[in-house]
Amino acid sequence: MTKNRVGIVGGGPGGLMTAYLLQKLADRPLRTTLFEASDRLGGKIMTRKFGTIPAIYEAGAAEFYDYTPVDEDPLRQLVAELGLSINAMGGSSVIINHQVLANLDDIQDQFGHGTRMAYAEFDERARGSMSPREFYESDFAEALATSQTVLRFDSVLSAIGEPAAQQFIECLIHSDLATEPEKTSISYGLQNYLMNHPAYMKLYSIEGGNEQLPQELAKRTHLTARLQHKVNRIARGSTGDLRVTSTHQGILQDEDFDFVVVALPNDAVPSIAYGGARLAAAMQRHHHQYDHPAHYLRMTLLFDQPFWRGKLTESYCMLDRFHGCCLYDESARDPDARHGVLGWLLGGCDAKELSVLPDDELIELALKSLPDFLAAGRRYFLEGRVHRWIGAVNALPGGIVPQNPDQRHQPEPLEHSDLFVVGDYLFDSTLNGVLDSASYVAGWLAANLADANDTDK
Repeated sequence: MTKNRVGIVGGGPGGLMTAYLLQKLADRPLRTTLFEASDRLGGKIMTRKFGTIPAIYEAGAAEFYDYTPVDEDPLRQLVAELGLSINAMGGSSVIINHQVLANLDDIQDQFGHGTRMAYAEFDERARGSMSPREFYESDFAEALATSQTVLRFDSVLSAIGEPAAQQFIECLIHSDLATEPEKTSISYGLQNYLMNHPAYMKLYSIEGGNEQLPQELAKRTHLTARLQHKVNRIARGSTGDLRVTSTHQGILQDEDFDFVVVALPNDAVPSIAYGGARLAAAMQRHHHQYDHPAHYLRMTLLFDQPFWRGKLTESYCMLDRFHGCCLYDESARDPDARHGVLGWLLGGCDAKELSVLPDDELIELALKSLPDFLAAGRRYFLEGRVHRWIGAVNALPGGIVPQNPDQRHQPEPLEHSDLFVVGDYLFDSTLNGVLDSASYVAGWLAANLADANDTDK
């Protein structure tokens, strides 16, 4: 019997990328079924519109990382393959004490020569610790499993002699980390610092909205998408296949597959019951390996006009409120826009603690956080939206001691070599990382399908 039934749990970028790449690599047509608990595909890539004016904004992932300064970038290649256009993004400024600091001279003017020298020394050490090539290859580098990985990033920051330099660095990277320095590793902290250097990477967004990426993937992939189907259980069925039990509108449904891919955020992995003691224990170990939750909170505000133009000139800047947040000029993505959209991205403990507040209070906090030289702009405020991503990313992607790629993607290889996992938390908590993960599993699964069908001949 031909083996071509593939079940994918999770309709976010990981599930869609896996389905799309597997379709390209498989040597025969597949019967792919994708289970998504919500009523939409796309996961953390979410483009939305305001009600007052139909202006778009990114409610989820705001940007993509571009590694072409170092080497080929599979995500950039995928975006081009799907016929999507991009907008370059850039930002080098940090606003501290209501002052825009864009370079070393600004730092010296604000804090003095000692702070300038302390920051310059940290920058030199950081770049000396990891070359652009090592940064590019870090997702697959098991060599990261060293004492440096186990030590926490706050040990590096606390060694900086000047408190103002430490504050500047923490503000610069806090929203990228989505956690606190004491909750992540030296290597991950340095990666999130070095990504601000153009020699290591650049940033871009998709023209017309980032959600076009999952939409195009879904259009070009032959699959059955079961929306509002929450997967409750994965277990070995009576025929020896993997059985996926899901709930739709209160009704339980069973479906058997030759292979299953769990493409969920790590915090959602335990929401499924795994049949059999061996698989249940393996999935519990897998979740524990990557159980280092990090958090995001987005407040996006629509204004009658972009009152900040001329004072803020880049796609984004960092703001010293909420222990360091990213302030996006969302309307910069649309050069013809007459309105203005600002987006606040909070990370870590601030994001988690504030997420319990109602939307109107969070919107007011965002308005109050505007630096003095922009505070008068609140009179142009029209509408605000809030999106909470609590536990949606990982503070220590790969875990404290990274496993080899096979172990990351196949939690129980002895009796369940037909079950795989895909996720950004296995690499670097980025869309580039989830594509790396999906590519790894799609290639492996395509080979297994070919071998299984050759054996059946």
